[in-house]
Amino acid sequence: MTKYVLTYHGGSGMPEDPAEIERLMGAWGTWFEGMGEAVVDGGNPFGDSTTVSPDGSTSSGRSIDVSGYSILNADSLEAAVDLAKGCPVLEGGGTVQVSEALEM
Repeated sequence: MTKYVLTYHGGSGMPEDPAEIERLMGAWGTWFEGMGEAVVDGGNPFGDSTTVSPDGSTSSGRSIDVSGYSILNADSLEAAVDLAKGCPVLEGGGTVQVSEALEM
C-alpha cells in the first residue's frame, strides 16, 4: 500500500447555520467511514498561516488556497483518486488534489 495525501482547496467554508454544520460534519463522517481502513489520518482543516521566504522574511495569511488535508492508503494513484471523488469539499465547489507520498 502507498500513502496518498489529499489536500483540499477552496470550497464554501464552514457554514454558520448549526443544522448545516451538523449535516456537513455528518457527510465528512460518512465519507471517512466508507473508506474504512484506507484512512491513515483523517487530517484537519487549516487556519491562519505564515509563509517563510528563502531570505528569511515572512508574510502572514494564506498565499495558496489550501483548506485542509487527509492521508489515505491505496493500491494506486487511480484508486486514491476514486476515493477522493466522494469528498464533501466537492459539494461546496472546492477541489481535492491527490498526491503520492514518496518513501524516503
